[in-house]
Amino acid sequence: MDQQGRLELIEAEADEGATPVDDGSENSPAPVDSTDADLGERANDSQPPVAAKPAQSPPKRRASARSMGGKHRAISISEFFTKNRHLLGFDNPAKALLTTVREAVDNALDACEEAGILPDLTVEIDPVEGYDDRYTVLVRDNGPGIIKAQIGKVFGKLLYGSKFHRLKQSRGQQGIGISAAGMYGQITTGRPVTVISRTGKRRPTHRIVLQIDTRRNEPKYLSEEQLEDWDWDHGTEIILTIAATFKGGRHSVDEYMRQTAMSNPHAHIIYRNPRGVDLVYERQVHELPKEPEEIQPHPHGIELGMLMRMLRETKRRNLTDFLKEEFCRVSQRNAEEIITETAKRVPDRQRNQMLRRNPKAMERHEVEALFQVLGETRLHSPPTNCLSPIGHEDIRTGLFALFDPGDYDPSEFFVTGETRRPAVYRGNPFQVEVGIVYGKGLEGDTSAEVYRFANRVPLQYQAGACAITKAVQSLNWRQYNLTQPRGSFPVAPMVVSVHISSAWVPYTSESKEAIAHYPEILSELRLALQVCARRLQRHIRRQRKQRDAEKRKQYLEKYLDPISEALQEILGFDEQEKARVSVQLTELIDPQEVEEESEEELEVDENVGRPRGRTEVVADPIPETTHLAEDGTPVGTEEAVAEAETVPEAVKQEAQATLGLDLPEGGED
Repeated sequence: MDQQGRLELIEAEADEGATPVDDGSENSPAPVDSTDADLGERANDSQPPVAAKPAQSPPKRRASARSMGGKHRAISISEFFTKNRHLLGFDNPAKALLTTVREAVDNALDACEEAGILPDLTVEIDPVEGYDDRYTVLVRDNGPGIIKAQIGKVFGKLLYGSKFHRLKQSRGQQGIGISAAGMYGQITTGRPVTVISRTGKRRPTHRIVLQIDTRRNEPKYLSEEQLEDWDWDHGTEIILTIAATFKGGRHSVDEYMRQTAMSNPHAHIIYRNPRGVDLVYERQVHELPKEPEEIQPHPHGIELGMLMRMLRETKRRNLTDFLKEEFCRVSQRNAEEIITETAKRVPDRQRNQMLRRNPKAMERHEVEALFQVLGETRLHSPPTNCLSPIGHEDIRTGLFALFDPGDYDPSEFFVTGETRRPAVYRGNPFQVEVGIVYGKGLEGDTSAEVYRFANRVPLQYQAGACAITKAVQSLNWRQYNLTQPRGSFPVAPMVVSVHISSAWVPYTSESKEAIAHYPEILSELRLALQVCARRLQRHIRRQRKQRDAEKRKQYLEKYLDPISEALQEILGFDEQEKARVSVQLTELIDPQEVEEESEEELEVDENVGRPRGRTEVVADPIPETTHLAEDGTPVGTEEAVAEAETVPEAVKQEAQATLGLDLPEGGED
């Protein structure tokens, strides 16, 4: 570049770096503070230059409302639980096996009891040849059977059953369990469910193989046939193949069957586990439990949405009949009082209008006023004939059969049971029962075991989340002479069995493994536990008293001969008198006393229900020569009167000889 070119370049650079002049026009650039610019340059001298950001283009639209709407579709309940099977108790292989057996056994026991048949159950679990993690589960009962048209819906459709819409005690509630077990076997092994059922001796036996169409929640029949020979006159048999693991311990199927036999002493159960061990639980009670009756919902146990649905679906033509017929414990007088109070809260309705009001025509503000009045009105508790508790005698029977110690001393083994009166939570009746086993055959250096039951069904998982566990741990067992670490179960050779029966058990999840912490339930649990704990406390005190007496006896027997010899030397006894004194001392050491016990303190022996520990005292008959005076006292011969008069003196002499004390006047009484 020549000199002229260099000069032009320098002038151009100078023009670019010159400060613009403000001429007052709108287009004049704003002045720049050279000080700030210099500081900025100096501040950025030590930093690398920042690259200029490229201009951002607007985000690309991924989907339109039309395309998103085209992807929406209904989800069946089967599809939902296929991906969320852990909600139903199929979250691990060991638990899946237990859940499958439990659901099948619960249905079998419910069917037998509802038909008035003493249950005979067969449960077989066999490993599938060639697989280490697959088992075939067979459950057979002698119930009334299932008609052919209903077999597919019962075993191949979720949320289908006869127990969800009725208020009465039963093991099943939602209509999910057994069909969910078949679905689990289908998705883990690909094998269908086989059902064999017969409704009577002269009726055909149907064998159906089916699967579940999870997209439509409908059964899919693979084969149907009639069997010529089946050993049972009536009943149902279900066979499933599932992916599972068999383990022992307190969460095992073996333990579930033991506890089921205890809570259902009226059932005869034959059980074979995968190891080929056959166990037979004999029937201990030969009578069926009391049949529960269905009841109407209680006004205190409904929600606003449920009330609105009942009003829409009712067949009653006026509100008075609706309240009387659709609810329990609502009389004519109660219905009129409720409607009168509701009319006061609805400004556009009079009392007579509300009495004749068509339930289906009621508006939202009227329904809300009615709902508030129902919750505030004092009504009788719901009837309890919808419950069928085990009963304290059958609890003792089941516990004794399960923990039979064989030959035992009454002081070594204790069994008691308590059934509380029915109570109510959220308008639902429930009843609590507790049984305790203590003594021989149980481990004494570990925490006591707690068996939890709901409607006769053992609960083996989620113990920490259950109200029963909280009630047992919160009780102060130390005041009942037991050792208890803080916040834990007592340490004793003891098993605590707790049963809750209800028309609607408040489970914490669909898997039915724990009971919710309602204050009413916790209160009843504690009261029942306290009753049994007091009886156990009396038993423990008697045990300790007997042990202390035995120690004193052994100690005195050890020094009995030296005492006799010392008395002989001091008093100058001869050998005959020494022998008589030794006999008297022995009688003082080991007195034959019988303690009177109340009915609650009596124990049971191998014939459960017959008290043990009571000695029947029969009074000496009055001699024939004895007559009764006008005041009712016996008057007999002179010898009898003299003998009667010498009794207090003999008592006084014995007391003086034994205790070395003089009784005060009247102390003989």
